[in-house]
Amino acid sequence: MRVPLSLMALLATLASSAPVPASAEGGPAWDACVGLTSTPEERVKACSTVIDTKSESGHRLAGAYCNRGHGLTERRELDAALSDLDEAVRLNPAYACAYNNRGRVYSFKRDYDRAIADYDEAIKLDPSLALAYSNRGESRYNKGDLDGAFADFDAAIKRDPNYATAYTNRGLVYYRRHDMVHAIADYTMRIKLAPNLLAYIDRGNVYRDSEQLDRAAADYGEAIRIAPTDARGWRNRGMIRLYQGDNKGGLADYDKALQYDPSDVFSWNNRGQARLRVGDKQGAISDFRKALELKPGLPMAQESLRKLGAL
Repeated sequence: MRVPLSLMALLATLASSAPVPASAEGGPAWDACVGLTSTPEERVKACSTVIDTKSESGHRLAGAYCNRGHGLTERRELDAALSDLDEAVRLNPAYACAYNNRGRVYSFKRDYDRAIADYDEAIKLDPSLALAYSNRGESRYNKGDLDGAFADFDAAIKRDPNYATAYTNRGLVYYRRHDMVHAIADYTMRIKLAPNLLAYIDRGNVYRDSEQLDRAAADYGEAIRIAPTDARGWRNRGMIRLYQGDNKGGLADYDKALQYDPSDVFSWNNRGQARLRVGDKQGAISDFRKALELKPGLPMAQESLRKLGAL
């Protein structure tokens, strides 16, 4: 799925409930290793200090490997992450964090069967862990098992009704099933819990495909407000404006989209259509040619150029 899943809930679990040996006082490195606000780079550095100085043992050492594995995963250093998570499992075979995080590495490697097996173990060890259900649902989705994915996302929400990502993921399954009413409801809950660019674009897409164009345009407008330099809001709203016959508005939106993402072939093609509609034949030809330069053989651009006698 295109919605990344955070592992911060497991870091919170480690920081708040892991048993602390009497001889271990922690310190700045430990705090950064398990801290919720640490960046992947900070986490890897801090956990490496904990591991290299041998300042922790037992469950806490397993936690350091687990969290360094998380940081390495976020940096997409997957082989190194897998090595750390294997070590976390070896040190503490009853530690759900390690299985969940290792499952995510396997998921990034597209080894979904191994990912699911690790999520199964994480859930067996901690049946309340909403994150593991959502992660397993992602792997099942990527295998094409929509029913299994839906069941997992539903289970994640039942265990944590405020888990925003699970609503996004379940909403996507509803969308794939063409159940637009429930998809909109889930995306709306996601927006209520954690509004961001993708939340509005996702719901806007459902409104677009259910022909609620004004609502789609409004959601894309919110995406633009939240992230004005991200091309996705502009190009999505530009398409709606062209659908609605607002050619000048569509042209203006595609101008912005291409300002922020000049590599998007479809924005070049669609701006060409907008230019054609406002009477700018030469501008349209230029845009269609640029689209073909980026994607040779693009049927839409080729057909437009043929009609204009420019191919």
